[in-house]
Amino acid sequence: MRRRTLLTEGLFALLCAAAALPQGAAAEDRRPDCKRSQDCALDAFKSGQIRPLSEVLAVAREKVPGEVVKVELEREDGAWVYEIKILTPSGRRREVEIDAHTLAIIKID
Repeated sequence: MRRRTLLTEGLFALLCAAAALPQGAAAEDRRPDCKRSQDCALDAFKSGQIRPLSEVLAVAREKVPGEVVKVELEREDGAWVYEIKILTPSGRRREVEIDAHTLAIIKID
C-alpha cells in the first residue's frame, strides 16, 4: 500500500510539473496570472476544466491494465489532454490519451 501511495504522490507531482501550455496556444488560453505550468493545471482543476487524476487513472487502467509509469497533462487544440504511459504485464509500453474534461479516450497506442 505504501508503494501505491508513493506512486500516486509521485504521479501527482509529475502531473503538476508537466502541465504546460504549448507556445501556439490561443491568447484566451493564457492567463496573465498563470505563469507556472502547475498553477495553470491547478486553475483548470479548480474551474472544472480537468478531472481528478484518480478518475483519469481509473479510466486508463480499465482500458490498458498495467503499471502507470508516466502522466502528462497538456493543452492540445484548446483542450486539456492527459497522456498516460502504462507498462503492461507483458512488458509492452502503451500510451493512452484521455480528454481531461470528459474522460473520453482519444487514442490508445
